[in-house]
Amino acid sequence: MEQEKKKQASFMYSMKAVFWSFFGLRRKSDFDSDSAKLNPVHIIIAALIGVACFIGLLITIVKVVVSK
Repeated sequence: MEQEKKKQASFMYSMKAVFWSFFGLRRKSDFDSDSAKLNPVHIIIAALIGVACFIGLLITIVKVVVSK
């Protein structure tokens, strides 16, 4: 019997999945395929990077608006 190895997704694929998840724009087919191949550690790291970028963007916007 031949066992098929699950192909692990790259970190950039995980970043893309987290990015689209922030907006809530994921297709059910993508979600189903992601659950099989995404690495949970990659998702956690990608989510932390995404949150840090989002907070940085908000702080920058507030500083620009307040300084005018």
